[in-house]
This record gives sequence, structure tokens and C-alpha cells, in this order.
Amino acid sequence: MYKSKLMSAEEAAKFIKDGMLVASGAINAQAAALQSAIGLRMASGDLKNVRFLCSLSARPTTMHNPELLEKIIANGNMIDAMYAGPLERYFLDQGFYSYVPHRLFDGPMMTARVGLDAAVMVVSPMDRHGFFSTGVNPDYVYGFIRRNPGCVILAEVNKYMPRAYGNNHFHISELTAIIENDQPLVELPTFPLTEKDELIGQYIAERVPDGACLQLGIGNIPNAVAKYLTNKKDLGIHSEMLCDSMVDLYEAGVITGARKKLMPRKWVASFAFGTKRLYDFIADNPMVEMHDSEFVNDPYNIGLNDNVVSINSTLEVDLTGQCASDAIGNRQYSGAGGQMDFIEGAWRSKGGQAFLALYSTYETKDGEVRSRIVPSLQANAMITTTRNDVQYIVTEYGVAWLKGFNLKQRAESLIKVAHPDFRDWLTFEARKLGYLR
Repeated sequence: MYKSKLMSAEEAAKFIKDGMLVASGAINAQAAALQSAIGLRMASGDLKNVRFLCSLSARPTTMHNPELLEKIIANGNMIDAMYAGPLERYFLDQGFYSYVPHRLFDGPMMTARVGLDAAVMVVSPMDRHGFFSTGVNPDYVYGFIRRNPGCVILAEVNKYMPRAYGNNHFHISELTAIIENDQPLVELPTFPLTEKDELIGQYIAERVPDGACLQLGIGNIPNAVAKYLTNKKDLGIHSEMLCDSMVDLYEAGVITGARKKLMPRKWVASFAFGTKRLYDFIADNPMVEMHDSEFVNDPYNIGLNDNVVSINSTLEVDLTGQCASDAIGNRQYSGAGGQMDFIEGAWRSKGGQAFLALYSTYETKDGEVRSRIVPSLQANAMITTTRNDVQYIVTEYGVAWLKGFNLKQRAESLIKVAHPDFRDWLTFEARKLGYLR
């Protein structure tokens, strides 16, 4: 069966037909060779009116070539970003791509209602039973496929993709076509922690109880939190993403999962992004289970664990607690991802806490320092987390607890964690807005 379905990327791309909705995996599930072959067909006019969903592209393909993109769009095709990494962000700014607002938990059900015709993703080599693993990246596409039985599945087999436990496998009989393309997995660079990272990390870490179930997002702040958790006991993992700092905590004896209620002693996640050390840790490790985002990010499932601690980032917060986390004004910067999923899940959890962290200031291209805590979000701002849902806001100046408190109390708390240079201005504006007397 394997040999009968093995072909070149160009041959496999012929299974995509005019008018199809096609989804691609993210990061290391991005099937670069298949994506390039499909992109060439769209640019040549051989494929028309195709809608292609992508997310966090790790490698440039024909769909990242401006000259080809002009032709792709001229032939009625669309490329949509489910989440914007650096490549998607650039082409969103240029008007070549469009963004699809969604929560990661909702993605598979969303495609079930819209209809998915085909998917392309990277898998590990086939085992002796005929199964392929989506390894470190089942993310949302595995869920898309399971919600759309009968869709075309094009698999790019990569010997570097580790096999992972969990619900993330395809049998050879399910696949439409297979190509082979061995490429080392893309690794996430690490950067030194700043003084601000360290302070924010300490503020959050001191609020993490023994036995907590962690969700860590991407970036320096979650890494800083992990650095200050080494004195904790029996932490568990139920997280959209796995990162290297979790391996550090496991090796220090901090993560055992012994107190988890849902799948005790198991690490549960929908994707991993880090170094080869992390990927090697996941490979054939029965303690780590990779599932699609509909399972991992389901707020009900998250809330089944006690003391869920969710740590994510935001870009701007107003004095009522509205958070713009995935866009700057009307410019798409990243994506909503699972931020709301885990905020809601943490709220359902007994003893749960959801933290949104940000630096108190940023610097413009002209060197002007501005506050990230503002009286009101800027015009055309896209709200990710509403004031009804936000729980804790953390800066290098402390923690503001907002949920359950009125607008006056929220404004006072947020002004206390704003940069000192902007506190008088924020107080003045809060009075103008009627939050303070």
C-alpha cells in the first residue's frame, strides 16, 4: 500500500482540484514540498479558486514568493493565515494573505461546518502496523481531518519527525498520497532572559502552588516563570504547547503529574516547539501524549484538572482590562491561538489562575517610549481577551487582579503595575473617563 501511494510532490499535488478548501499543518507539520507544488499549480492557472489555510510557516515555499503570489491571487485563489508567524505577518501586511479569526479549540468544528476538502501535513515514517504519527505537530490539522472524514490527505514523510504517543496517527489506508522529504526539524532559538522577564517570572512563579497543572506559551516570559519553579512539587502539564523549559523542570524532579485529575502522570499537548533536545524527549516517550487542539484546548477538559495555571502574553491592555493580544491596532501580529481557551479552562478549574503578561512599556521606531497599559485601546484595536474574562495582568511592576472587581478598582490596580513615568497620565485619563473621581 505504501509503495502504491508513494509519488513525487508534483504528482501528489494533482489531487487538489479547483475550488477546494485545503489546510496545511503548522511549524514542523508544514509540508514544504507539497505546499510548493500546490503553489506552482495555483500560480500557473492549473488550479483556480482554491482557498489554502496556513499557520506559522517554518520554511519559505512558492506561497511566499511575491511574484508567484500575484499570479496565485489573479487566478482566484486565496491564502489565509490561521496564526501569523513572521512570514505570514509580512504577507498579511502586503495584502497577499487574509487572517481567519478563531480560537484554537474551535478550529476543527469550524472546518466541519465550513467544509474541508484536503489537508497536507508532515508525518513520521510508517511503523510495522502501517501507522504514521504526526509527532510534535498534530495541532489543529489532525482535528480538521478527523472532523472531515473522506477529505484528501497528502502526507509528507520525514524521518526526522519523531513518533509520539496520543491520538495523532494515520493508517496507510487513510492517506491519499505520500511523498518523502527528509528535513531536520526547525528549532526555536533561545534568547537570554531580560531583567523584566526575570521579574515577571518571579511574580507569577510565587503564585503557583504545588501540584499545579501548567500551560506555558511561547517566549521568554514563560521560560522565566519556569526558571523560578524549581522549588515546587508535583507539577503537571496540560498545555497547548510543549517547550524546553518543561524538560528542565522534569529533570529537576519538579514535574511528575502525580496530582493531575485528567490523565495523571501524562504530559498532554497539541504541539511542541523548541530544540532537538525537546523533540528527542518526546520521541517514543509514553509519558508524553500529543492530541489535536480540539481535545487539548477544550475548556471543559482543561478545567477537569485542579490548580490550572495558564501563562500567556498580551500586547496592550486598557484600564477596563480589555486585552489586545494578537493585533496592534488593525494590524494582525500573531493570532488568538488558545489564549481564551485556557483562560476559560483555568476559570473552570478548582484553584485555577490565568495570567496575561506584558512589559509595561515599548519603544517606537522613533525611540519614543510608550505605555502598554493605556486608558483606552487604540482605534480599530482587535480585542482578544475581553474585560469579562481577564483574570490577572502582570508586568515587571507587579500583578493586577481584575476578575471580580469594578472599573474603579481595575483602573487603580492597573495603574499600580504600569511604568511609574505613566502613572500620573493614566490617573488623569482615568478621571476623564469616569473610572476614578
